[in-house]
Amino acid sequence: MCKMVKKGVLGAALGAGALALLFGTAAPSYFWTGVERVQTAAKSKVSIPFDIERARRDVAQLDEPYKETIAVVANLEEDVKTLEGEIAAHRANLGQEQAEMAALRNSLVSGDYRLTGGGSAYTARDLKVDLARRIDQYKDSERVLAEKETTLKHKKQAVRAAMAQLNTIKSQRQTLLVQIDEVEAKFKALESSRQLNEFNFDTSALARAKKTVAELKRRLNVEARKADLEGRFADKQVTVNLDADRDVVKEFDSKFGSVAPAPADKSADKDL
Repeated sequence: MCKMVKKGVLGAALGAGALALLFGTAAPSYFWTGVERVQTAAKSKVSIPFDIERARRDVAQLDEPYKETIAVVANLEEDVKTLEGEIAAHRANLGQEQAEMAALRNSLVSGDYRLTGGGSAYTARDLKVDLARRIDQYKDSERVLAEKETTLKHKKQAVRAAMAQLNTIKSQRQTLLVQIDEVEAKFKALESSRQLNEFNFDTSALARAKKTVAELKRRLNVEARKADLEGRFADKQVTVNLDADRDVVKEFDSKFGSVAPAPADKSADKDL
């Protein structure tokens, strides 16, 4: 294994050195251009159906972050409900505390230092200490309430952002699926057209067949004409058996009608 690694490193070093000698400082540019060409050539060899399936798989992988975002939204919404309940209870406590402090304040102003509903009397100092403690607690509670309200605000913003992200993922996922379907439909139409072209009849073969038939017809016509001419110009005569009772004149008249004899040509007689 070490030897193989060493050979690989040595080969890479020699290759880099050769590029540097051939192209100088432009060697990296030539190298990466070559890499891009190899990648392009490799991608062109991948079938379109394979890439369509790969695209569908990539889109399907969006389901996992989609489900994770849904879980985040559900947790955030529950946190919002919990915080809203805590804030409502906190405000109610602050209201109750404010009412009790108001009673203490009125007791100090009126000089009636008894507890509400009667009971042992307190000194003015006791009431002041109690009121001071309550005021400090009230201020602390106000800060806690402000922090809870700030947290609630951020939680609600996070819910809105997560919901917007869910809608975006859903919309874009649907858009990608539609685009993949369009690509697949276009590819299938292209394949159908290509198959139709492949099934087109070879017109050159049809032309050859037509030519062969035409030549065959011509040869047959020539042979028929030759036979006709040979029969017409043949030296031998056809032997006809004439029966003793056959009346050829009557047969002719029956076939063609009586024909008057043509007048004699006197000039021809003179010539003779």
